[in-house]
Amino acid sequence: MRKRIIYQIDSFTKEKFKGNPAGVVVNADGLSDYQMQQIARELNNSETAFLFSPDSTDCDGVIRYFTPNTEVPICGHATIAAMYAKAIEEKLDSCILKFKTKVGILPFEIIRKNDDYQIIMTQGNFELSPAFNKETSSKMITALGLEQSDINEKCPIQIASTGHSKVMIGIKNRKKLNSLSPNYADLATLSKEINCNGYFVFTFDSDDNDILTYGRMFAPAIGINEDPVTGNANGPLGGYLIENKIIASENNTFEFNGRQGQKIDRLGVIKVKVTIEEDKPKLIQIKGDAVVVFRTEIEI
Repeated sequence: MRKRIIYQIDSFTKEKFKGNPAGVVVNADGLSDYQMQQIARELNNSETAFLFSPDSTDCDGVIRYFTPNTEVPICGHATIAAMYAKAIEEKLDSCILKFKTKVGILPFEIIRKNDDYQIIMTQGNFELSPAFNKETSSKMITALGLEQSDINEKCPIQIASTGHSKVMIGIKNRKKLNSLSPNYADLATLSKEINCNGYFVFTFDSDDNDILTYGRMFAPAIGINEDPVTGNANGPLGGYLIENKIIASENNTFEFNGRQGQKIDRLGVIKVKVTIEEDKPKLIQIKGDAVVVFRTEIEI
């Protein structure tokens, strides 16, 4: 039996019970895959992050992520939560930590300011798949509760990824976004066909000059009907917008704020930065606030 320190963190917000909740086990050394899955199921967040000591000289630690029913390769909001918990637990100063994930070793920057922290996550390599054919797109649109007329014609329906892929679906207005009631069973079935578990529906319909996009993300195939504020959707969205030339950039940099979680009362904001080389996304980073909801210990 060993005491495990567990945090519940809300990411992409400074207000408790908003943003995206994640569990964090800051001292996970020695836990089995089964134990991690059981902890993730018990906490019942969309993801729980587990922090391990480094297993090689080229990293500062290892991080793994579990939904209530499966392991996933990478997770944006759980990374923000994990680094925030680590910073608080160890009273860290500003620093960059390299953590080994299932998509490689990534640098996570901890920024200390006024006895609090912000976290910058560098995401994995950006990849963009070809647009779906009309038949598959039509199935997806129907399963999401959309009509073809709702789709923003500037936005091809295709998979974008920085390590954990999402389908990008651009629509015309926020009223429609907030009224969506997807058929989760059909989306889960379709996920097996397209080999992608997440559907990110977004719109540029914003009445706030500081917010470029509003979005909702559905991933029923991995037990997440709706994720409140998704780093691995908003980050790839930045790459998608640049590669498809939907948004113009200046000085080889594109930055924007994405807001998510409005419909389910878990509003949060993600700051996305895309560094561009030769008109292509080269580096994608997300920056976020976080807040501790609770810290506890369990013996396992």
